[in-house]
Amino acid sequence: MTPEFLRRRNALWAKLRSLPPGSPEFETVLGDLAQLIGWDRPRILAGLGLNEPDSEPDAPPGERP
Repeated sequence: MTPEFLRRRNALWAKLRSLPPGSPEFETVLGDLAQLIGWDRPRILAGLGLNEPDSEPDAPPGERP
């Protein structure tokens, strides 16, 4: 892994943590990170401590089905 790859990966993770789950920008950054590191959406959400319902725009944070 190159230093540039690591900087980009870390910046995307940090950006995701700062965005409201389910927002358009969150979805864009999540897609960018998935493409960069080869993880699927559920795995990235799990890395953030979220699951699919948490990432929907109308779901209150931390609400589990």
